[in-house]
Amino acid sequence: MNSRFLIVLTALAAATTLAACGQDSSKAAADAKKAATEAADKAKEAATKAAEATKEAAKEATDATKDAANKAADATKDAANKAADATKDAMKSSEAPKDSSAAPAAAPAEAPKKQ
Repeated sequence: MNSRFLIVLTALAAATTLAACGQDSSKAAADAKKAATEAADKAKEAATKAAEATKEAAKEATDATKDAANKAADATKDAANKAADATKDAMKSSEAPKDSSAAPAAAPAEAPKKQ
């Protein structure tokens, strides 16, 4: 009988242990599920904020690119105008003067002959 009693006692201890572990594991699983849900919510919130930040950064980059393009266009326009003015000035200075002081001297009439 001692062996039957020992077997029953062992089975009872095993059943009690499994029941206790079952409750703990269920609680642990519930806690893990809750933590996973919270982590998923936080990850979703962080992804939303990251998307908004990316959108804002893209908008700012677009605005900066527009400003830079406008400034480059203005600088090109100014440079073209200055080049045109310089070309006009160069053309004016390269024209031959039309006043008589700059004209070559006329050849003298025949020189008197020596006798």
